[in-house]
Amino acid sequence: MKYIQFVIISIFCISISACKKTIDLYPESNINTATFYSNYSEVQAGILGCYNGLHNPQYREWQMTELRSDNSWQGVTGSTNSFNRDLSDLDQFIPATTNAGIYSYWLDTYNNILNCNVVLKKLGVSYDPASGTINMASVNIPISDVDRKQFAGEAMFIRAYHYFNLVRLFGGVFLIYQPVTPTEAKTINRSSVADIYKLIEADLTTASTYLSNAKFSQIPAANVGKANAWAAKALLGKVYLTQNRKADAIVQLQDVIANSGFSLQPTYAAVFSITNEMNSEILFTNRYKSGGLGLGSSFGNDFGPLNSGSAVINGSGLGWNAPTTEMDTALIASDARRNVNISFYGTGPAAVVYVKKYLFPVAISGDGESDWPIIRYADVLLMLAEAQGFSPSSIALISQVRERAGIGPVPNTVNTVALFEKELAEQRRLEFAFENQRWFDLVRYNTTMTTFSAEQTIKDHFAHTYAVHYSTYTAPTPTLAQLQANVTTNRLLLPIPQHEIDTNTQLVIAQNPGY
Repeated sequence: MKYIQFVIISIFCISISACKKTIDLYPESNINTATFYSNYSEVQAGILGCYNGLHNPQYREWQMTELRSDNSWQGVTGSTNSFNRDLSDLDQFIPATTNAGIYSYWLDTYNNILNCNVVLKKLGVSYDPASGTINMASVNIPISDVDRKQFAGEAMFIRAYHYFNLVRLFGGVFLIYQPVTPTEAKTINRSSVADIYKLIEADLTTASTYLSNAKFSQIPAANVGKANAWAAKALLGKVYLTQNRKADAIVQLQDVIANSGFSLQPTYAAVFSITNEMNSEILFTNRYKSGGLGLGSSFGNDFGPLNSGSAVINGSGLGWNAPTTEMDTALIASDARRNVNISFYGTGPAAVVYVKKYLFPVAISGDGESDWPIIRYADVLLMLAEAQGFSPSSIALISQVRERAGIGPVPNTVNTVALFEKELAEQRRLEFAFENQRWFDLVRYNTTMTTFSAEQTIKDHFAHTYAVHYSTYTAPTPTLAQLQANVTTNRLLLPIPQHEIDTNTQLVIAQNPGY
């Protein structure tokens, strides 16, 4: 774990402003955390770096989530390229413990956890793992208590978000809640899932009291895009729901709905328009800025159709995260979400379906403006329906989302628990298509729903699509039986990167079962 080390501010520390997408340049040289963070501007720079640090994990998150679900698959099945091979292995539930994408995602996530830890330490914030509480000591930084709590709340929110993703993808991971040296890092073993959740809950509970609770229409321009109390409550609601603590989740989610001032946008397309960013539906998003600043989104090109030249997007596409035929079928023509989420390149049988959601015109390849939503108001509505279970109130919540999509309210034929759960899962799948939600939903349903199996869903996905897709894999071609056998309860988790196990000379790090 040599990557766990103190942050050194680079010669040019480029940070993205979470509010106005402006770029701040800090030409600091030979500065480290012992001398930095001595005033408001420097703490602000550190927080902006934490926001900017969301970008690298986001780049690969779809590989850990959408690709392993029934939403998308690896588009180039005959490729022997190592990158495509790693994608194929994730798609087929046979990732190696040395999978480069998994390791990059792991490193990038922990690097930003480190950024958050450094800022929190400088703000006097500490975590007590025994009691599961956050404490704030006095500091010598000339900063108001309101500003200090706001900055601390933002850092805790981001740290909690990262750990929430890690614990859902890997299970018990290394619980690093303060800056540590490389030597100290080697003495820290994996923590239990329960202990990871204890930190996540402490961070989000505290953040929800530290952060601004201004209603959506009253958020000051300077705070637009920053984490706020409502985002913390919504994420905490999802944390509780994931642990099947439905009563606790209901409290948080109802608070957001009743008091936040956030709401559904009138149209689905409006949620994602680059001319309507930070709208009433976006509680928190990963922000990007085009313009040749190194802060643009690459997803338009990443997900655009392969070898399409400039017909779809300037610089062509790479064909990654290709929608499955099941997704194409599920997004019916009358559903307004269809033309936002997917499109086709070419005509007839040779037409290629691709993810359109993040595709807007770019002047430079890989330099898009599209933000990546992390928590939306629609998510809050559907999570509340899931937490409440089959009831008229939950049906009404799902109907709000359906009606916005133009497909009418929930049909009266949805009149049993099993049909309700099927309807809820389907609407979440369509509503959050290619937003990295489907995989986490599938695994969560194993505990929150009575008639659902994540493993069986993926096995059925392989069966439904084997003839058109998985039978075209080469070197070697898997059988359907082999694919389905790959999907086990153990393999719902990813492997701990082998590098972490092999390079620690102080501790024996346990690998996840099944790898």
